[in-house]
This record gives sequence, C-alpha cells and structure tokens, in this order.
Amino acid sequence: MVEYPLEYYEFFVSFNEGDYYTCHDLLEEMWMTDKGNLFFKGLLQMSVSIYHYEYGNVKGARLMMQAAHEYLQSYRPKHWGLDLEHVYEFIEECISIFPEDIDRLPFEKIGILPKLPPLVLYLED
Repeated sequence: MVEYPLEYYEFFVSFNEGDYYTCHDLLEEMWMTDKGNLFFKGLLQMSVSIYHYEYGNVKGARLMMQAAHEYLQSYRPKHWGLDLEHVYEFIEECISIFPEDIDRLPFEKIGILPKLPPLVLYLED
C-alpha cells in the first residue's frame, strides 16, 4: 500500500464530511511545499469552489471550478490513488449547473441555487 502525507488522508475525510474550508487548509499546506504541484492546487480549487457556491459567490465558484478543471487535466485518469475521471464528471456537471446569470447572492437567498451533485472521494490503492 502506498503511504501518503497525513494531510492527504485528512483531506478525504474533510471533503466527504462537507468541510470544504478545512480541505483548503489541508491542501494549501501540501501545495505550499510543492508549488509546481497542480494536482494539489486543482483539488484545492475544487474545494474552494464548492465553499464559495455554498455561500452564494457563484462567480467565484465558477472561476475556481474552471481552474480546477484545467489544473487536474494532466493528472488524468488516475493520480495518487484518486480516480480523476470520477472527479472530472463532478467538475463538469458543476460547471454546467452554476447559473450563468448570477454572480453573487446574499446568504439568505442561496436556497434558490441549483444543488450540486454529490461527490464521495476515496483512495483506490
């Protein structure tokens, strides 16, 4: 079995619990030690995108998810035990769901936004 940094395992737990802010912190720590690693950056941007969307920042969510789509491209189909084809389906579905005509909503109105599809992340090795 491959050993990964503890933060990587913690990222999976936090993501699957819906704690996207913690995901950002965990991945940022790893990315800061290896700034050329667009895999970490892509997962970080994906997590931040969901976080923004949940708080009504649709424009920020759109931009971050598009960045994640771009950053993770060269790591397909699988990297560090993560099936990126599964992740890509989620990313592309989110991009298609984000309303084009809304940039930002006040928190009390975010209930009108379309729900994002579920995504459960898991290691395959």
